[in-house]
Amino acid sequence: MKTMKRGGGVHTVPAATGRGWWNKLDGRVRSRHRRKLDAVAEGRDLARRLQVEHTIHRLDGLIAAKNSYGNDPHPPRDGR
Repeated sequence: MKTMKRGGGVHTVPAATGRGWWNKLDGRVRSRHRRKLDAVAEGRDLARRLQVEHTIHRLDGLIAAKNSYGNDPHPPRDGR
């Protein structure tokens, strides 16, 4: 059983260069993309394969969305 650590998983973030988007895993860049749409799709696929959380950031770096594809320690209360 895999457990997710806080802040772990795949993060889709604006590139440090200011041009494009990166997918990072454990602080390392796993893929680079020109468009956020492409980066999000690749990040989702990677998170699903690894069964981890996918965190999508806004251009200003704040978190826009999170999706869990693994053993979520805090599942939704409604059971879905």
